[in-house]
Amino acid sequence: MWRLLVACVVNTLVASAAFAGGPFGSIHVGEWRGGVYTNDSTGAFTFCAATTNYPSGITMTVARNATDAWLFLLTNPDFRFDKDETIVVDVLLDGQHQSRLVGTATLAGPALVATMPLAVANDFRKASFMVAAVKGKTFQFNLSSTEGLMSVLAICAAKVKANGVDKAADFSDTKANGTKPPGKQADASSAPTPSKPSKAFGQTGTGFVISTSGHVVTNNHVVNGCIGDILGNLNGEAPVKLRKVSGDSTNDLALLQAPEGTFKTAAVIRDRPVHSGDSVVAIGYPFHGLLTSDFTVTTGIVNSLSGLLNNTRYLQISAAVQPGNSGGPLLDTGGEIVGMVAAKLDFLKFVRATGNVPENINFAIKTGAIRDFLDNSVVSYQTAEPKAELKTADIAQAARAYTLLISCNVTEQVGSAKK
Repeated sequence: MWRLLVACVVNTLVASAAFAGGPFGSIHVGEWRGGVYTNDSTGAFTFCAATTNYPSGITMTVARNATDAWLFLLTNPDFRFDKDETIVVDVLLDGQHQSRLVGTATLAGPALVATMPLAVANDFRKASFMVAAVKGKTFQFNLSSTEGLMSVLAICAAKVKANGVDKAADFSDTKANGTKPPGKQADASSAPTPSKPSKAFGQTGTGFVISTSGHVVTNNHVVNGCIGDILGNLNGEAPVKLRKVSGDSTNDLALLQAPEGTFKTAAVIRDRPVHSGDSVVAIGYPFHGLLTSDFTVTTGIVNSLSGLLNNTRYLQISAAVQPGNSGGPLLDTGGEIVGMVAAKLDFLKFVRATGNVPENINFAIKTGAIRDFLDNSVVSYQTAEPKAELKTADIAQAARAYTLLISCNVTEQVGSAKK
């Protein structure tokens, strides 16, 4: 049944070129089934592919072709395309990694196929949930065993190119499936792999100077688990070492200390609360080094004076934030602090709980919690009445003097936590 399904799907994938022979050998990784496929006319190897079904009626196929490109296929009886029509597929992986793929309809209706660039393929490999938007319709996919699947497909393609289709065998991922392929004998390669020591890697966030005595505030989760030095970089300046003075995990706040005299300018906290509908500016370092080395500036409004489940310690804001914005200043139109950027809505949990895709729901810690934290830490700070409205560019320029990129190394276990 599975082999018939896979053959039908791959026939659809490449119907125009008659790449229909197969499957030869087999692939079994979690819920994915597939094998090796060839060009029916020439017998030449075309790709290794595997397919899985979803209750919605959509079938997804992932393939590694003879030129080592990754192919991505969606087929659904309800699709209505013209043959060879170009289809845009907007993909969101784990609520963080957004990509736009350009696909082609392989038949008049049921299927489209696209090439996944390497960066997208790497994100797909690690993802556990995907949302794909196709011609105004949104489809949701729980991804299972993609790490093992893509490893097996790559091994399959390499071995078939080296040894020929007639040597195609069982390429199943025994680790993912928890079983040995039938007829295989245990050998050294199937022995348990010794656990590897945890590796350290870089973690980044944002913070801002709150006193000219060298105090910096950020989210506690930005520096939680840091090993070695914590560094702070004002834009365009050399990094300085920061010492963690205290942390408040309940309110997700941390106080850092630089040598006195390091900073000449500190942020000023607005002395009056904001209101729903007030305009705000968020500044921070999202995806540092991937998007830009400079900080980014986003604007929005205060959507609500409480956060998730009516948590009154938070503001809900529409200013877009991403991983790395955490700990950054949220400013009013006069350039004064009205909060600290803390998080965006947990995309996966929200979708699984409601079945709906959230859009641009973000949270910031209110200044009341920040001021209580600073008071308890005996740190002096400046407050002021709301000022006249400034241009966003002027607010951003002033924030350069006190907004820092925060970076440190963490272990793999700690770094896997949500930022």
